[in-house]
Amino acid sequence: MQNRIKNTYARCQVYLRTNLQDTLSQAKLSLQLCMLALLFAIIASGVIILFRLLLLWLNNYTQTSELKFTEIIDDWRVLLPLFGAILIWLVARMGSKRYKRMGIAYVLHRVKLHYGKVPLQSAPGQFFQALFALATNFSVGREGPAIHLGAVSASVLAEKFNLPDNSVRIMCSGGIAAGIAATFNAPLAGVFFVFEVILREYKLHYFFPIMISAICGAVSSQLVFGNIHEYDQIGVINIPLSQYPILAIIGLIIGCVAALFNYSLLKVTAKGQNKPLIYRLLLAGVVTTVVGLFLPEALGSGDLAIERAISEHPSLLFLFALLVGKIIATIAALGLGIPGGIIGPLFGIGALLGAILASVSAAAFPSIAPYIGLYTIIGMTAMMGVCLGAPLAALIALLELTNNASMILPAMFVSIPAFLVAHQGFNSKSLLYKQLEIMGLGYKVSPVKQGLMKTGVRALMDRRLVIVRDNEELLLEVLKRAEGRSVLVRNTQGDIQMLQLELQITDDASTLTKHPIQGVTDRATLNEVYQILSRERRGEVYIYQDDKDNVVGVISWALLQKEINSGQI
Repeated sequence: MQNRIKNTYARCQVYLRTNLQDTLSQAKLSLQLCMLALLFAIIASGVIILFRLLLLWLNNYTQTSELKFTEIIDDWRVLLPLFGAILIWLVARMGSKRYKRMGIAYVLHRVKLHYGKVPLQSAPGQFFQALFALATNFSVGREGPAIHLGAVSASVLAEKFNLPDNSVRIMCSGGIAAGIAATFNAPLAGVFFVFEVILREYKLHYFFPIMISAICGAVSSQLVFGNIHEYDQIGVINIPLSQYPILAIIGLIIGCVAALFNYSLLKVTAKGQNKPLIYRLLLAGVVTTVVGLFLPEALGSGDLAIERAISEHPSLLFLFALLVGKIIATIAALGLGIPGGIIGPLFGIGALLGAILASVSAAAFPSIAPYIGLYTIIGMTAMMGVCLGAPLAALIALLELTNNASMILPAMFVSIPAFLVAHQGFNSKSLLYKQLEIMGLGYKVSPVKQGLMKTGVRALMDRRLVIVRDNEELLLEVLKRAEGRSVLVRNTQGDIQMLQLELQITDDASTLTKHPIQGVTDRATLNEVYQILSRERRGEVYIYQDDKDNVVGVISWALLQKEINSGQI
């Protein structure tokens, strides 16, 4: 009786798992997909919250936000970047060289070419290196580790659940959205960032799982840290239409600065690729320390720079010096390999640039003076949108961070000329994709393969098949009784062959033929089938579950071509 119960339970497990895989293999929205996205997002959000809590705990000891310009010379915290560089190097030394890649660009590469499967072994290095980088005041952002850790958490869980590869990609994208939402309390920005920067395509069955993940990340952040909008202290008011010509000019200037920033950062990144890691990290630490000696507000993720630009109304000369210092500190940190994100520093640079341009404009047109806070917001939006090639995500991010919709129209008016002058005039492309090219990581996928990667093999495979042992005397009889089903022959070595009846043209007779076929796991997508069959544009592959002895289906080239030509791919 006990054995019967165990067998029934095992059969139920297999049935439920098979049913789940059949559903998730299709490029369609399903309740199961949404529920799994919610589960994985809860865990991914927990990892991000843990990271933020540890960072707050470390900041309680370093208190880098309280550094004063007049006291910085004899303050021990000025040496924090050097200590941080050594700690980052030690963590990197303890990890495997195979998993040294990290950050947004690396996650982008894994999503494009590997279904978002980010190795778990890369997570500890990202966690602790980014933690030390942020705690020791390097000019990097919090969203870099959040995106990496969110992607790792979701993709590893998806693989543990044996989800089809096309669903792993969706779960990884959801983890990224949860990471951004949990970091900035900006769920909609997380969704648009994933679609505009990571996926670069919009599919309905992607949207809802990713949106659920972002909601989960934002709710988790609010439960722990409160419903805080980081920049809602900025007094944003409606800007009069008479100032829009000035906004257009400011957009052109921001576009030029953004293009110069991208060019400089990529140059430093390319130069440092072949240098030993310890040299690069120490150089980044020295540059950051020197900048911090004179301009401590230029360090960190960008919050101090934004605060000075908005609330204290410093002199124009100080703002300009702070902008130069922030740019140098950011290029040194990110270009020389300090782990962290780019969005936070871009916000800081954009805010300073917007404040400078507003102050200069106010000298000629005093009516602009009340709108300096809005100009800082516009600078943040345009700088992020141009440098990352994500203007819509930037607009949504600043809308949520300020909790005020008044900035949308003028920010759009500035972002368009900024984007055009940078991308058309200076040929400045998305910073993340250029970083991938420098690192030698691929990201380009043909439209056909991209479409095939969205559908799992279980959605198309022919389940009508017969598997027999190799016996020449019985094969013809088996083929006759197959009634159109595929007949697979397992030879003495355990290899699978396809049995076919072929007509001989010479003597008008037919003969049995057997030709070997390759197998792919039932978690694979149609892209793997296409890569095998497209070489000769004919043949079949068999689909197996768990091991090659458990064959569950067959896909032929004719069946695959029919699916491609149907317009569903």
